[in-house]
Amino acid sequence: MGFLMPEGEAVVWRGPMLHKAIQQLFTDVNWGSLDYLIVDLPPGTGDAQLSLAQSVPLTGGIIVTGPQAVSVSDALRGANAFERLEVPIIGVVENMSGDIFGAGGGMDAAKKLRVDFLARIPLDSQVRIGGDQGEPIVVMAPESPTAKAFRDFARVVAAKISVMNILPEPQLKIV
Repeated sequence: MGFLMPEGEAVVWRGPMLHKAIQQLFTDVNWGSLDYLIVDLPPGTGDAQLSLAQSVPLTGGIIVTGPQAVSVSDALRGANAFERLEVPIIGVVENMSGDIFGAGGGMDAAKKLRVDFLARIPLDSQVRIGGDQGEPIVVMAPESPTAKAFRDFARVVAAKISVMNILPEPQLKIV
């Protein structure tokens, strides 16, 4: 989570400022009726995960990584933060997969975390172009492999959340 200064220098919110921004996201925005609200958090120390978990009840976390080892390392730190907060990890998705950055980091992360590998989203310039135009790739190019990957990913996550919401909470926790 961050913002751009006029000079184009990125500033990342930390500590109290980050916590306040996350609280405002849930208290000052009229979300209307939603099936899901997905919050994209920055990689890092777990400050954002902690602030989010303190602000609202979380159904679970999805760990997003790129294929590269450095991305997997960052993603695992975020996953560790969710585990410490006792937020269930729904699974791992690999973003920007393909010829340029490689593939396989997401599967490696899922194995290390012992969670499901949910999807591999290919790197596609149409995602950026559509984002700049305010038109998601699933609308702009619905038959593209990337749009299909996003739809399949969304279906898998929705199904997993539905199952999580049906299953009873365990009554006894052994540590």
